Amino acid sequence: MVSARGGRYGFVYRTRQRAYRALRRKGMSKSKAARIANAGRTRAGRSRMARKGARRR
Repeated sequence: MVSARGGRYGFVYRTRQRAYRALRRKGMSKSKAARIANAGRTRAGRSRMARKGARRR
């Protein structure tokens, strides 16, 4: 599991670990992947990301 200690160790919510790992497999940096994974924690956040993705398709 990615660190949940926070600070310089980084932080990714437990429920978003799979999303974080998928982003890392695609070659994203730790900080960028964590930012995106954490943004999708709420339903509103996931919905916003889905709309953004649909606009760029």
